[in-house]
Amino acid sequence: MALSIQQKSLPENHPHIATSYNNVAIVYETMGQYSKALIYYEKALRMRKNILSDNHPDLATTYNNIGVVYLQMGEYAKALMYSETALKIQENILSRDHPDLATTYGNIGWVYNQIGEYSKALYYCEKDLEISKRSLPDNHPHLATAYNKTGESYYNTKDYSKALYLFQQAEIIWKQSLPTYHLQHQKVLESIELTQKML
Repeated sequence: MALSIQQKSLPENHPHIATSYNNVAIVYETMGQYSKALIYYEKALRMRKNILSDNHPDLATTYNNIGVVYLQMGEYAKALMYSETALKIQENILSRDHPDLATTYGNIGWVYNQIGEYSKALYYCEKDLEISKRSLPDNHPHLATAYNKTGESYYNTKDYSKALYLFQQAEIIWKQSLPTYHLQHQKVLESIELTQKML
C-alpha cells in the first residue's frame, strides 16, 4: 500500500521508492518467496544504480541482499557474484571494522562452504569473526552467527577442536539472546554434539 502511494505521489526515480521496493523484497524473503523477493530487489537495484553513486552504501546493501537470496536458492555462482560486488563497494567506503563488512565476508564464506571450497570459506568466515569481535557487543546475535559459520568452516576442514570451541561460543551467545527452542540454538547444540563425537 505504501509503495503504491509513493509511486503515485513521488517522482518516478525517487529514492524512497527504491527503499520501498527493498522493504517489499525483505518481506517476501522472510516468507521464503525468493523469486518474488528477487523481483523487488532487482527493481531496487536498477533504480539505485540510476540515482546513486557507484560507491553508495545502499547500492552495496542491495547487492548483498540479492546475493543472500541466491544463496538461499542454492544458486551459488550468482550469490558469489552479487556478494563480491557488494564487498568491493564496502571495502572502498566503510571502515575496516564496520559490521556490514563483516556480514558480507560471512556471506561469501558461507557460499564457499556450500560449494566445498573450505580454505576460502575459512578465510572469509574468519574475517567476519575478527571484525564482529571488534565491532559488536559480546552478546550480539551476529557475533554468534560469525562464531557458528567459522565453526562450520573448521569442521569442514576437519579441525574439530577449533570447531567445537567456536560452536560453544555461538551457543553461549544464543543461549542468552534466543529462546532455547529457537532453530539456531537447536542447530548449534546439534553441531556441538556431532563435533564432540569426532574428537
